[in-house]
Amino acid sequence: MVDRLLTNIMVTDLQTSRDFYTALLDLKVHFDSDWYVILTDRAAQSFELGLIGRDDDLIPAEQRGSPAGLYLTFVVADADAIYQRALTQDCRIVKAPHDTFYGQRRFLALDPDGLMIDVSAPTAPPPSEA
Repeated sequence: MVDRLLTNIMVTDLQTSRDFYTALLDLKVHFDSDWYVILTDRAAQSFELGLIGRDDDLIPAEQRGSPAGLYLTFVVADADAIYQRALTQDCRIVKAPHDTFYGQRRFLALDPDGLMIDVSAPTAPPPSEA
């Protein structure tokens, strides 16, 4: 049984990545050290994002490469508002806000290390489960 799921991403510069995610998504710094940072949602700490230095001894040398083959999705109330915030932060935009066929409004951007992030907001009620 899983008691907790914590997503950790390797970053080149902890402070830069911490500042990027806190400013863009209004996350709270829950734990901050010179080697590891945990960010949480301000209202409920059910969401946790860990940042760890790419060159930390805990990361095997052969696993320290750039991110590939994954992206993080952040579901928010208003993707357009976050997009406007991203523009003021010189965020690298991959795709501007657009509506999807599955009832989301989303935009894609890159974090400071080039990890793609998907910021999405529901535009329609989720399909009911059968």
